[in-house]
Amino acid sequence: MTARRTNKPELLSPAGDAECLTAALDYGADAVYLGRNQFSMRAAASHFQSDEQLQQAVAQAHRCGKKVYLTCNTLPHNADLLQFPQFLQEAADAGVDALILADLGLLSMTKQRMPDLEVHMSTQTGIVNAAACQALYNLGVKRVVLARELSLEEIAEIRAKVPADLELEVFVHGAMCMSFSGRCLLSAYLTGRDANRGACAQPCRWKYHIMEETRDGQYFQVEETDEGTYLFNAKDLCVIAHLRALLDAGVDSLKIEGRNKSAYYVAVVTNAYRAALDAAMRYEPAPQWALDEVRQVSHREYCTGFFFDRLDAVQRYENSSYVHLCDVVAVVDACRDGRLYLTQRNRFFAGDTLEVVSPGVPPVTITAADLRDDDNLAIETANHAMMRCSIACEMTVPKNSMIRRRVGSATAS
Repeated sequence: MTARRTNKPELLSPAGDAECLTAALDYGADAVYLGRNQFSMRAAASHFQSDEQLQQAVAQAHRCGKKVYLTCNTLPHNADLLQFPQFLQEAADAGVDALILADLGLLSMTKQRMPDLEVHMSTQTGIVNAAACQALYNLGVKRVVLARELSLEEIAEIRAKVPADLELEVFVHGAMCMSFSGRCLLSAYLTGRDANRGACAQPCRWKYHIMEETRDGQYFQVEETDEGTYLFNAKDLCVIAHLRALLDAGVDSLKIEGRNKSAYYVAVVTNAYRAALDAAMRYEPAPQWALDEVRQVSHREYCTGFFFDRLDAVQRYENSSYVHLCDVVAVVDACRDGRLYLTQRNRFFAGDTLEVVSPGVPPVTITAADLRDDDNLAIETANHAMMRCSIACEMTVPKNSMIRRRVGSATAS
């Protein structure tokens, strides 16, 4: 497989709120994608609701030389269309670099009203072949986000058959949906929350039984394993060790899923993929520390999705638990005079062994020595949420670095 590339591939990270936006920018993303309270497939993570919030987010990213893509990837009903012109105008006024759309009607409206605004077609569109890519290109689309169900060979074939200036984006990390390209009716049917309009209740993660028609109230387990049955439960995607193969296939943008995730998650995963992508560009393997880091965030068992045609490796049969190995205990506000000044996020104690996670480097182990509160009084524990405190530290640590403590457990989702 031979890539046709004229520019450096992009690392695209999620920004569910302002803190996640800062984490993505600090830890190496080339671009971020975020949503508002309308037209977003992650309605719960649409924290840029006001015009001012959106404008501030775009300005912050642009100061760093980074791009902002605004998600507009729901499947809107007739009533929703009435709100779109204002949504579109506000996006243009804020200076977003592109809209991520899923609906052909919204694409048509965008091109009529804002013909110069760049459009990316979402994975929700279900793009799986070169003909669909070409049709969207002919309609003015700059980038297509390919369906997760494609293999690496299929992606390379699409790259070879479409215009060189049509950008290809793929998901490389994060949660996967059991329905094709995320088009699912389970949540709407069981809970009334429409997954295709940003309100998924994730019933694919639930444990199921069956009930025979004439035996009302008698539940029979569908036994996949002794632990239970998870008919629709997918593993998480992680291809950090295979980025060179994706680049050779002609992928232009590598996308991390997670607009419902924490700033710690965004920071750690972006940091790891930044190091791995830079190594892949040098035709080197990903650094071992980067491979290890993606396991230090809360995640389900990892797989490589459909890239290598291993369809039997995508489903998680045993349970819907997360692997949880670390807790964030603080964020660095400042580093001066041999001390780290912190804002606490989870309780920790004087003498705890901690790790510092900073942009572009492996984590560093430190001890919570000489723990003091905001009045510079010695304390044994930082046990109040968002309290200010400090610890002794001789090394230089950048602002907004994460301080974590290893714990190690699996928790049910």
